[in-house]
Amino acid sequence: MSAAAAYGPLCALFYDADKPVASAGELAWYAERLPRDEGPLLEPMCGSGRLLVPLVAAGFNVHGVDASAAMLAHCESRLGRGGEARIFRQDVAELNLPFRYAAAFIAAGSFQLVTDPARARAALAHIRSHLVGPRLLVLDLFVPGEGEQRIAAPLVEVRTVSLADGTRIALRSETTMHPDARLARTASRYVHRRGNDLIGEESETTALTWYAPDDVDALIRAAGYADVEIGPSPRPDAGGMTFSLVARG
Repeated sequence: MSAAAAYGPLCALFYDADKPVASAGELAWYAERLPRDEGPLLEPMCGSGRLLVPLVAAGFNVHGVDASAAMLAHCESRLGRGGEARIFRQDVAELNLPFRYAAAFIAAGSFQLVTDPARARAALAHIRSHLVGPRLLVLDLFVPGEGEQRIAAPLVEVRTVSLADGTRIALRSETTMHPDARLARTASRYVHRRGNDLIGEESETTALTWYAPDDVDALIRAAGYADVEIGPSPRPDAGGMTFSLVARG
């Protein structure tokens, strides 16, 4: 995996070990808001199925889309153990699927990984073009706690997860905040070991943006959505300021 890439095999392994499935509270939040019997649902940026898989297990008809082959491979593996769903590898800003959906949802702030404003608008427009009645869009968003602070040095985080096969993956990440641009850039390094023996390494670079509620409201309306409602997040304890957006296309 190149240093500029993201969400490769080691990242997927780490992510699944660190965040295996959505919490019961988060799952209940979506189950209460998503239409169950009005057609299939779409989860763009579904990752490895943290939310998609338990929703399918709960009886929802969900299709998933993600740009990462490694994440989708994990999602398909999870589905193979307890559910079925159509999975597509596509960029959300270039979405072109052969199905139409009653609702689309993007969980856990993943929409904020689309940092270019033009691509964010394109993603929203492409999602809207895939919606039919009730044409519902649900976003879970957040403003990082450091987003309004001027921090000169990168924020360094070191974490380790243990896998079922007895190996470990250590993650070291450095995040540089650019509050004026509402942008955070993170350089990460994954190291996979069995005891002291090195199995593999992987580097990635990611970026994240964030929106004030009024700004994302305007962005959503500019993409053709209406009846926009800002409300509480399904992840109130995620850190920073969290909120949800529900709109109709």
